[in-house]
Amino acid sequence: MAKKEANFDLYIHQLLCEAGIKADTQGSNNVEIDNALKTASKHQTGKAGYPEYVAVVQDFVIVMEDKADRNNLWLKDDEDKILLSVSATRDYAVNGAVYYAKKIIENTSYKKVFAFGNAGDRKHHILQPVFVDETDDYKILPEVETFENISKEHILEYYKRLVLEETPPEDLELGDILKKAKELHEYLRNYGGLGEDEKPLVVSAILLALREQKHGFSLKQLTGDTVETNTDGAILYKQLENNLQRAKVSPEVKKSRVLNQFTLIKDRPQLNTIREDLGKTPLKFFAEYINTNIFQAVISNSPEDYLGRFYGEFVSYSGGDGQALGVVLTPRHITELFCELVDLKSTDVIFDPCCGTGGFLISGMHKMLQQAKNDTERKRIKKNQIYGIEIRDDMFSIATTNMILRGDGQSNLTCNDFLSKNPSDIQLKGITVGFMNPPYSQAKNKETAQLSELCFIRHLLNCVTVGGKVAVIVPVSAMIGKTKEDKQVKKEILKNHTLEGVISLNKDTFYRVGTVPCIAVFSTGEPHPKEKLVKFINFENDGFEVKKHLGLVETERARDRKQFLLDCWKGKVKEFPSSFMVETTVEDTDEWLHSFYYYNDEIPTEEDFLNSIADYLTFEFNMISHGKGYLFDERGE
Repeated sequence: MAKKEANFDLYIHQLLCEAGIKADTQGSNNVEIDNALKTASKHQTGKAGYPEYVAVVQDFVIVMEDKADRNNLWLKDDEDKILLSVSATRDYAVNGAVYYAKKIIENTSYKKVFAFGNAGDRKHHILQPVFVDETDDYKILPEVETFENISKEHILEYYKRLVLEETPPEDLELGDILKKAKELHEYLRNYGGLGEDEKPLVVSAILLALREQKHGFSLKQLTGDTVETNTDGAILYKQLENNLQRAKVSPEVKKSRVLNQFTLIKDRPQLNTIREDLGKTPLKFFAEYINTNIFQAVISNSPEDYLGRFYGEFVSYSGGDGQALGVVLTPRHITELFCELVDLKSTDVIFDPCCGTGGFLISGMHKMLQQAKNDTERKRIKKNQIYGIEIRDDMFSIATTNMILRGDGQSNLTCNDFLSKNPSDIQLKGITVGFMNPPYSQAKNKETAQLSELCFIRHLLNCVTVGGKVAVIVPVSAMIGKTKEDKQVKKEILKNHTLEGVISLNKDTFYRVGTVPCIAVFSTGEPHPKEKLVKFINFENDGFEVKKHLGLVETERARDRKQFLLDCWKGKVKEFPSSFMVETTVEDTDEWLHSFYYYNDEIPTEEDFLNSIADYLTFEFNMISHGKGYLFDERGE
């Protein structure tokens, strides 16, 4: 047991180092803490006692006790309280860690301690944190996979979220934005009589016009004039036209295509007629509301696709879910995860052939700009390294608006049918990374089989240069390949490209849509080696939950879960439970999902064995008592 525990101690030390936490072993270099431990024996004799690891992070102390058997994680009494008896603190990880934490609080100036009881081995283990302070109580926190949340950068936020249960600023901001979206939806509907697909276009048009405020435009110019060339809509239209010119949207046919989507603001009488209850036109009212409540958030350098958020909210408040419009917008945490899965660099050229409102392009551009060394690199990224295609005129206009509001990045967006484009022509643009959330469930029969998600994937893979990376998010059914046509496409994909892995996602990732998705990652232009080990990951527990009035939001577990996912994906974690990840060779006839390859690699404990025997004996007794004892007669007599 001592050797197993020492090996586990080394694993814990590795996790601490990866989180940038400098921990002391069997004591502390902090004199105050070390003196407190000199009388902290778990045998409670008043002699010295030292936990496996002690660290000071900000004004928090981290204490860790390790055990090699998960059965020795903790011991509680009948009221579910952590016991602090000699045998409990000596033999159980959490109990020992809490005991040490209390000793440190009693005898030092440190009054906030995260006590970790860690039990198991490298592959199957539990890392259980408990927060202890100078009160008699303590707080049991959710299990973790890494120590990222207690790193110097994140521990204060972790403390506020988990211990103080404060709502983080980003949740407050998001809640406020969504509240504004709901209010704006009501105004657009009630005062403007706009349909669900018209609302985001009006918002986009106003946002572009508002950018002209730094060039002399003022909302005071909107007077409700009834002269056709001077209506509020005509003025806003002229301003957004100027802004498209200033943003150098070209060629002219592309600019005209965008402008055509915005003509409703000057052509719709209801928008340009002064209402008595408002004392102004609906357009001026909308413009004032957006300028006061939304404009700055949308034009910020945040990777959040706010226009996409508005679109999703408008659709949901209108009683739809987006699917009727063929739209499934990708949430920000997924678009950001894509960038990390493909290890996006500032030198990459990214391409999204179904770009929607531009969520992937925004996250990709944001990631590349963060890595850029100077303004020259940043300009090059925006001008030459972002490509997108969108088939729908309205969504294309929103995506173009989105990229203009981010400061260019729109020059290589086109409105077209991706599947009609020649992959060789797109490849010549030097695409190194492809991101895609294709239209779902378009292949209804043999006649529409070419519209399946797998066909979109194949087409995108053929558009990317050799050695590039492609990440897609599709329904899990796409990775099964049920039809004859899909099976053939899977075969072709492996013949020409390499499958790196598939990640099964949270069923609520597309909240209110009802699609259970997964992420598939490929390397392009290189046939899949038969001996290659492909990663299949179950990431259904991603740390995101549905909350009332907010939808899908990040919880305190999200950062930890994401870090563990990336550590496994990048090979930093060599031993992992098969319940989370399986590495295996694949065939084109396989279902490319974790559930297909999963096997239970945990050795049953003695308790598991006894429970199974008890279950069997209960079943046998039940059958015999119901006159079915013949089921257990010996065979062959």
